[in-house]
Amino acid sequence: MDMILQVLLSWLLAALVIFIVGRLGLGLTVDGFVPALIAAAVIAIVSAVIMWLLGALNITIGGDFLGAIVSLIVAAVVLLIADKFVPGMKVAGFVGAIIAAIAIGVVAWLVNWVLSLF
Repeated sequence: MDMILQVLLSWLLAALVIFIVGRLGLGLTVDGFVPALIAAAVIAIVSAVIMWLLGALNITIGGDFLGAIVSLIVAAVVLLIADKFVPGMKVAGFVGAIIAAIAIGVVAWLVNWVLSLF
């Protein structure tokens, strides 16, 4: 039961982050919280499939600067793919996806930091 609650909370937190970034106008727009919930689920599924494919092709993403760049590009591609499946979510091209991916990372870090204070 704890795992289900943890997954649900992670999903809601991811949707909240997407909703916040959508309101900031940083390459990503979301029409409301429900599209943000759908986007969070689609992004998680697409990301898992891409990481599985990279693993199947024996491609690893390192922890150095090059690994961070590759992770950022993968995140941008995931956003672009999710844009095609989520009604109410729009990504402003590849540059917008890069900016949105950075913003999502920063906002997620801030939200996790604030939550860790409690």
